[in-house]
Amino acid sequence: MSLDTTQKTLIRSMIAEELDDLIALRHDLHTHPELSFEEVRTSEVVRSRLRESNIDFVGDLAGGTGVLGHLPGAADDSIALRADMDALPIHELTGVPWASRTDGRMHACGHDGHTTILLGAARILARIAEKTSLPRGVSFIFQPAEEGGAGGKLMCEDGVLDGTKLGTPVSSIFGLHGYVHAEVGEVTARVGPMLAAADEIEITITGVGGHAAMPHVCVDPAVCAAAVIQSLQTVVSRSVDPLDSAVISITKMAAGDAFNVIPETVSLGGTVRSLQPQTQDLLEARIGETVAGIAAAHGCTAETRYIRGYPVTMNHPDAVERYERIARECLGSEVVLPLAAPVMGGEDFSFYGQRVPACFFFLGLLEKGQTRMPGLHNAQFDFNDDALATGIELFCHLALDC
Repeated sequence: MSLDTTQKTLIRSMIAEELDDLIALRHDLHTHPELSFEEVRTSEVVRSRLRESNIDFVGDLAGGTGVLGHLPGAADDSIALRADMDALPIHELTGVPWASRTDGRMHACGHDGHTTILLGAARILARIAEKTSLPRGVSFIFQPAEEGGAGGKLMCEDGVLDGTKLGTPVSSIFGLHGYVHAEVGEVTARVGPMLAAADEIEITITGVGGHAAMPHVCVDPAVCAAAVIQSLQTVVSRSVDPLDSAVISITKMAAGDAFNVIPETVSLGGTVRSLQPQTQDLLEARIGETVAGIAAAHGCTAETRYIRGYPVTMNHPDAVERYERIARECLGSEVVLPLAAPVMGGEDFSFYGQRVPACFFFLGLLEKGQTRMPGLHNAQFDFNDDALATGIELFCHLALDC
């Protein structure tokens, strides 16, 4: 169904009316970042804004800070729109006037922007609902703890999709993320794997410690650990289909306390990323086999813990078709870009997509004419306020699509 020109104009004019207030809101959220499951102030801001817009909501979800808002519609199903609220344990170096006031915490992933966009969309849709019935219900999901806490999984378990908490059952869900590799005004997504499964490995290698000048009477776990790190890289290059994608990165090492002592143990930790369930299974098996074999060859023993984290963020074909159609109509075909390949980052939006058809899309943040900006999880990153209107507009039209 084509978008009505009058409706498009109305939504843009309402966004323009609300934009200064929403930018101030984004700056306020940025100034007061809260870590996973600690989003108490942020949650209260969300509740207050929903209350001001006369939107029904329930709180205290997903461990206490999650919020679900809902506007009723004519159909017996709902569309869901989702935003994450948590910050990261990073010391901010942006120097902006609205920089974090809490040392060691900052919105380095743009969740302040995501939350503002969803609150903006909720406000516009509530204003529309005052004058005319929405085609279907709209559920607004404000979730905590995306950064490693699986807040999305907890929100699903608390019933935000099945209609048991509020509203009607959700038939599809959409989410967005700021993207520093596309310009403001541009959006991009793809069918199938959008982001990778994000797993964790913990490895403990045990040898026989002793004097570093007499390694022949010891069994050195450090040498073994070095061989393990090197050998794990061949798991991807020699066991995974070259047309598939996978990552094994060892990011943590801990061993010993003195320069002249061979330690008893070495601990390694890292992340494993994959795009297919069968590849995830393969990696788990091959990592365990490789570590055990290398350890035995060095006379050591080893224990490997493979911890499954976020699943693959999988975009449903029907949801992507809907997103692309609406985005072209409301934003213009020239700014709706194809995403050629998945991104190997992880996202707990994946848990929603396991339950209902889902589309996760990227929202451009790069200033026009610029070639780069500080990336996500960087101490100098700040969400671009110029992208807010695009996100709000697209969310609104997705909700109003018949």
